[in-house]
This record gives sequence, structure tokens and C-alpha cells, in this order.
Amino acid sequence: MSKLKFLTKRRIEAAIFLLIFFGFFGGVGRIMGVPNMMNTLMKTSHDLLLNTVFYLMGITVLTGALSKLFVEFGVVRLLETLLRPLMKPLYNLPGVAALGGVMTFLSDNPAIISLSKDSNFSHYFKKYQLISLTNFGTAFGMGLVVIVFMASMGYGTAAIVGLIGSFAGSIVSTRLMQRSLLKNHPELNDEVQGGNEQEISFKSEGNVFLRVLNSLLDGGKSGVELGLAIIPGVLIISSVVMMLTFGAGANGYDGSAYQGVGLLPYLAAKVDFIFKWLFGFTNPELIAFPITSLGAVGAALSLVPKFQASGLIDGNAIAVFTAMGMCWSGYLSTHTAMMDSLGFRHLTSKAIVAHTIGGLVAGIVAHWAYVLYALALL
Repeated sequence: MSKLKFLTKRRIEAAIFLLIFFGFFGGVGRIMGVPNMMNTLMKTSHDLLLNTVFYLMGITVLTGALSKLFVEFGVVRLLETLLRPLMKPLYNLPGVAALGGVMTFLSDNPAIISLSKDSNFSHYFKKYQLISLTNFGTAFGMGLVVIVFMASMGYGTAAIVGLIGSFAGSIVSTRLMQRSLLKNHPELNDEVQGGNEQEISFKSEGNVFLRVLNSLLDGGKSGVELGLAIIPGVLIISSVVMMLTFGAGANGYDGSAYQGVGLLPYLAAKVDFIFKWLFGFTNPELIAFPITSLGAVGAALSLVPKFQASGLIDGNAIAVFTAMGMCWSGYLSTHTAMMDSLGFRHLTSKAIVAHTIGGLVAGIVAHWAYVLYALALL
């Protein structure tokens, strides 16, 4: 590409960006008033930081410490052993893939990539299976954090029902990705080279007291890092989504936190019957959670307290939130980096399409599973 063409392209991009940027904030500012819009953004971000991010960080620190203890004392290995028989019939993956699912459930999406780059792990897979780990692992990212958070809000049973939906979505996403790869890239049906016959090992050193202490401190430290990592998503994505979700206050627009233009509920209301049948949503505002989960599940969790305070959620909504939040868990922001680290960036679009479908299936299954659960209680 010549320098002139490159400069022309950059100028066009800049012009389009400015049109979108000022069109969006100009439109919102026209409805709310520019000073009110700015004050609402700042106050919403501030409140999210104090009342949601630090609460989430407390959960990530505790679950991080618990996760490290599970690794240190063999609970992860035990879970892997129990889950191994399910991997081939459900996911068409080697039994050792269960380790990846457990690790991402206890931490976050990228944990599956660190494992896949370990030759002692990857040599069990064919290439197309190794690539599909991006979809498989992402479906359980931050799972423990999501479930603990929902349980802390008083919806533990609904969160467990949502876990069932996440399993269904993970199967669909992984299988669709594998089918697409084999159909369009049959050369990927080869064994991964390298590695040896050793099992994946977790080495432990020191006496029991030191192992417990080190696990708690190291796991807590990783929880702090995860808590810090979700701050941009919560403050930026959630603030904008909330501005598009909620309306004016009782006294109109006055720059208070959590005010907005109500665009998402307005659009969702146009096809409200779809969301009612698929997910059982009784309020169009609830569509904001799965939309936010596309970018960051931590940011999506920050919507729940506001929904609860507004009386918009019930057990069914929490089950669907848990399923879609876990299954999608910010895949739009992680899939590209994950596929790139495996050396297959050109297949990112296939992974995203498969995972989008998987997340929708997760929400649908969670909804109808909760309906059956509610009927069983009658």
C-alpha cells in the first residue's frame, strides 16, 4: 500500500470515528443535556468503583485463594479425573481437556491458553481439537466468581441452574467450532507434535502449613490482579450500557448516577416476544446483561445490583445471566488474543460465530431448565 493510500485510509477512518463519536454522545447529550450527561457518567463510574468493583475484588481475592488451595491439595486433579469420561462423548476432546475446563472455571479464559502451550498437555490433541479449546475454555471463564456473586445476591439455586445452561452452551460452541474446522480445513485433523507421555503435574514444596499459607497468599494476589483487570470494563462498558438502559430520574435529568436514555429497552421492546420466549425476560432492560457479557462478564455483573434494587430480576433472570455470563464471559475481547497466541488468528471469526450461538443456547437451556425447576416445586 502506497503512503498516499495509507494516509487517505487513515483520514477516512478518523472522519468515520468522529461522526460516530459525536453522533452518539451528541444524541445522548441532546436528550439528557450535556452537563447532566457528563455528571451522570462520572457519578455512575464512581459509584460502580466503590460499590461494585471493590465488592467484586473481594470475591475474586477469596475465590483466587480457594482456587489455589484446590490446585495445591489435588482437588483440581480429582475433579479432572471425575470429568475425564465426559470429555470424548460430549466435547470430542481428550480426557485431559477437563483440566482446562476446571482451571478456567476457577480463574479466567486465558488459563486454557497457558495449558495449551504446554507440550505435556497439547500432545494429547489433534490440531482442530487444540484450536477448539478457545471455545471450550471460554465457556467456563470466571465461572466460580459468577456463581459466588449470584449466590451472594441471594440466588444460589438459580446460579446452579445457570451452570447447567453454560454446560449446554459449551458443548454447542465447541462442537460447532470443530465441525467448521474439519469441513473447511481438513488438514487440521493431524496430531499435535511434541511433548512426552508425562502427566501434567502440580509440584508442591514445604510442610502443610507453608503450603496453605503460600496458596492463600498467592491465590489472593492473583485475585487482586483479576479484580484490577475488570475495572476498565466495569467503569467504561457498564457506565455506557447503563446510560443506554435506564431512563430519567423521578425529577427528570439532574446529573445523578444511573440515569440514561432507555435506548436498549426501547429497541428490545420491539421484539419483546423473542426474549420472553427464549430467555423468559419479563423486562426489556434485562437484555443489557448479555450484551455487556460480550465484552466483559465482570462489567455485566455490575448491572445485577441495580436490576435487583429496581425489582427487575427474579430467579429465572439470574439463571439466564449466569449461563450467558459464563459462556460468553467477554469472548469478543479475548478470542482474538487467544487464537493469536495459538497461531491461528485467521480462524478467529469462526470461533466467534460458534461461541455466539453457544451463548444463546446456554441462555435458552437455562431458562427452560429453571421453568422445569419451578414446576417441580409446585
